[in-house]
This record gives sequence, C-alpha cells and structure tokens, in this order.
Amino acid sequence: MRSIQSIYLCGLGAVGATYAKAFLEFASGSLKVVADEGRIERYRKGGVYLNGERLDVEYLAPSNEAPPADLIIVAVKQHQLDEAVELIAPLVGKDTIILSFLNGIESEEIIGRRCGMKHLLYSFVVETDAVKAGNQIISTKTGIVVFGEEDSSAGSERVTAVRELFEQCGIRHRVPDDMIREMWWKFMLNVGANQVSAVLRCGYGGFVQSPHTQEAMRMACREVVHLAATRGVSLRDEDIEKCFEIFGRLAPEGKTSMLQDVDAGRRTEVELFAGTVGRLGRELGVATPVNDLLYELILSNEEM
Repeated sequence: MRSIQSIYLCGLGAVGATYAKAFLEFASGSLKVVADEGRIERYRKGGVYLNGERLDVEYLAPSNEAPPADLIIVAVKQHQLDEAVELIAPLVGKDTIILSFLNGIESEEIIGRRCGMKHLLYSFVVETDAVKAGNQIISTKTGIVVFGEEDSSAGSERVTAVRELFEQCGIRHRVPDDMIREMWWKFMLNVGANQVSAVLRCGYGGFVQSPHTQEAMRMACREVVHLAATRGVSLRDEDIEKCFEIFGRLAPEGKTSMLQDVDAGRRTEVELFAGTVGRLGRELGVATPVNDLLYELILSNEEM
C-alpha cells in the first residue's frame, strides 16, 4: 500500500470542517472537498469558518473530471448519505480507502453496497465538541478518530497508511483490537447522549452535573446493550459509565449534534438512533420502550 497522497472529503459540517483544517495545515495540496454544484456555490459565496478563520479549500463537483482518491472521508448527516454515496462513487479506484465519520452502525454497509465493501475501513469520531451555526463552526477539541478493519487490524497495510497520514497531520487516532465492539459502543453513546440532550435541551454539562440526566441516558443505553448481546457483541454497564468520563472532558456548554439540530430547527438523526434501536428490537425480539418514547418525543418536536 502506497502512502496517501490524495484526500477527498464529502461533508463540510462541524466534524468535516474540523478535519479539513487539519489536512489544510499539514497536507494542503492533497485535500479536495466533494459536493454538488449548488452547495459549492454556497460555500464559495458565504465561506465556511472554523474558529473565525475561513477555510480555503479546493472544491470538486460531479462535473469535474478527477482521478480516483487514495482516501475518501464521508462526514455528512445520515439523511444526506445516499446523495453523498453517488457523489463519491465515480471517485473510487482500485486502491481507494473509504472512512465514514457518520454516527450509527450501518453507514459502512450503505456505502459498501454502492462502492464495494472492500474499500471500507470501519471508523467513527469521538470526543469532539464542534458546534455549527450557519457557516460558523466553533471547536475546541478535534476529537479522536477510531478506525480499523472489521476483523483484525494487525498487519493491515490500509490501516498503516491511514495511521501514517493522521500522524503526519497531527490528528489524534486509535486503532482498537475489536472494531465492531467499538462501533456498537459509540452507537450506544449517541443513542443515549444525543437523544436525551435533545429532549432535555441540555449541553454536555448536564450529563456531568445531573444524576437524573445521567440515569435517563443509562436507560436509553441499556437497550443498546441488550441488542448488542443478541449480535454477539459484549457491552456492559461499565461501558455506559465511560461516556460520562468523556463528557467531563468536553466544554460544559458544548452541545450534541442532535441538540444543535433541534436548536437550529433542522431535521434530526432520530431515525438513525431510536429508529434503528426500535427496528432492531422488533427484528430481534428485544423490548425498547425508552427509545420508542424518545423517538415519538423527538419527532413530535420536529413537527412543531
């Protein structure tokens, strides 16, 4: 596996912009942002600002001919994923690696059905506190990219190539021994934190200061623990408690992505969280009353 020379990023929201900045600082000539013509026009007209600094990125539209990427990072919202997949599909070559920074446990399979699972490394981002309002993004922590092969990352040339790139660009990262367990853990965290914060309208500080907020999150997370067990994935109550340790390291006023969506009147990712939990619960015969309630509450709020 050769070193990564070309990076295509699809998604310039809070998370995408944070990592775009890291690539611009250390590998600026390697990065292109993939988007449709209309979005590119909006980006160029209004700009995208991270901590007050405009990101000077090169854009790549579907009409532009471009060679396959060495690395493609997808960092859009779940309801934008189908469109993103169509944008990146023509840019996938024989040796292209794809990382999905989306929440949830199914985006790799969705991308893989169109682009080929052989191109995917499993991945997610944790411990980021980026907040987006319009074209302005504020971030104090870039977070940690957790990534790896589905089975074992030991000796993987693809993992080595991505690790070397991240080290070059100063991007914090971790390659776990059991990537699928880590994916389920992050899903569990999101199911609890995103949805409870959206209903209670509380930032990360609420999960540190309020025992009642913590217990509400535990109730939602335990349903994911039960679902994971039916899939042979070992999550435990102690894994829920690790989430609160992370919140303690984030800005208390920081907001989950779902709370940001609620505050901005945007569509939320409730289908990705409670929707997935409920669907899997029905398929696997696992009761999910807490997430079923969160699902109705959040959708009800979207209708107002």
